[in-house]
Amino acid sequence: MADDAFGDRLLAIDDDGAFGQAIERVARRAGFEVTFTDDAAAFLSAARLWHPSVIMLDLKMPGTDGVQLLRDLAADQCAARIVLTSGTADKVLDAALELGRARGLNMAEPLPKPLRLEPLRQRLAGYKRLSLTCRDLEAALTANQLFLEYQPKLDCRLGRIVGAEALVRWHHPERGVIPPNQFIALAESSALIHRVTDWVMREAAAQTARWRNDRLALEVAVNISAKDIEDIDLPDRLERHCRAAAIDPAFLTLELTETGAMREAVQMMDVLTRLRLKGFKLSIDDFGTGYSSLVQLQKMPFSELKIDQSFVMQMTHNAGSRVIVEIVVDLARKLGLTSTAEGVDSAAALRTLTDLGCDIAQGYHLSRPLAADRIPDFVAQYEAGCDRSAA
Repeated sequence: MADDAFGDRLLAIDDDGAFGQAIERVARRAGFEVTFTDDAAAFLSAARLWHPSVIMLDLKMPGTDGVQLLRDLAADQCAARIVLTSGTADKVLDAALELGRARGLNMAEPLPKPLRLEPLRQRLAGYKRLSLTCRDLEAALTANQLFLEYQPKLDCRLGRIVGAEALVRWHHPERGVIPPNQFIALAESSALIHRVTDWVMREAAAQTARWRNDRLALEVAVNISAKDIEDIDLPDRLERHCRAAAIDPAFLTLELTETGAMREAVQMMDVLTRLRLKGFKLSIDDFGTGYSSLVQLQKMPFSELKIDQSFVMQMTHNAGSRVIVEIVVDLARKLGLTSTAEGVDSAAALRTLTDLGCDIAQGYHLSRPLAADRIPDFVAQYEAGCDRSAA
């Protein structure tokens, strides 16, 4: 769990003492407290007890390796931003990066060796500006600084806007708008994730009800964390938010990342099944980036597969990505699930998805996330344009 009392702290492990000294100099000038070690046991102890905000991790060291340390950090639910530093091959570095992300760690872009000091200085300055604590987030919840934007979702076959994904943002009084990838990991490191999820669900349910009262029949998707699923009372909590908004849970889809969805746990099956029994739809988000077992996928009570944008954005010029999208769309259809593609950034991508039989699309080609009060006009204008094209 992250500790609010600690600020900008950098922990580095490397077997090159000169490299460590260089990191120390740059980091201290950037305003960080620094601990450097070449010992794995000392590193893990510091990661657990010293509460670093940034970790710099060499992949290749005598007696251990970075992949093993990433496994240990994930087991400890480390919330620090992790930067891999190594002179190893790019593909190995990329594989370690994806492995860290798959384990739920807050992975930053690597800094390959030989390391230049200016990029490190710029990177650390950015991390310091974005340094946030649980206390900051708790204050934001109390002061109602969070808000939602909604990204429209298109029915590819009908050419109609049928839903929207609720995306949480933080309007910080000094730092401006902070996107979720810069504070959700912080929330997940503490019990605050449950408060954030409750806030998002309460707002999304109320907004869904307002749109339906105004004859705008949109379904709304809400992201939930694997940490939320650890709470056996989650289904009852979310149902209460729907009841308070007088909205049927069937109008809401709960999106869970593939990595979180594929954990082997009886409790997860319990919670997900109860959510479906209460009427909620369930979506596997970022499908294709994790390591799903088809047996697990068949057992889990999901209603939607959401294809990761990394494949969708490349499929018009990368044959491999197109094949993956086609396979996932076909898999969803044969399992009786809805297929949704995110990251649709061109007309060509939308045409390809429609040709492949994908059900739902969302992305910047259709619209960027919008404030709730802009959604009705967007829907009306989009559908008026489609009607003119059909004529």
